[in-house]
Amino acid sequence: MSSNSDYLNLSTNVLFQGSLSFEDVTVGFTQEEWQQLDPAQRTLYRDVMLENYSHLISVGYCISKPELIFKLEQGEQPWMLEKESPSQDYPDKTGL
Repeated sequence: MSSNSDYLNLSTNVLFQGSLSFEDVTVGFTQEEWQQLDPAQRTLYRDVMLENYSHLISVGYCISKPELIFKLEQGEQPWMLEKESPSQDYPDKTGL
């Protein structure tokens, strides 16, 4: 069992490793990977990403809202965030 001092040392080491960005704690999917997820998995992904962003904001993390969050809030597919032409159209794909 770890002592409190071990925990404090670990916590201190983690704090001094540098700041994290929202992108550091996100999971990205290719279009193919996204299509392999069932609706419940897509919903879970959406909920977790929105909750992570909300937690960061609640502790004072000041950033503009990432495009991923805008897309998830609008029910759009996050795989469209990859380096694609904005004019590309995927009419046969379904959203969240």
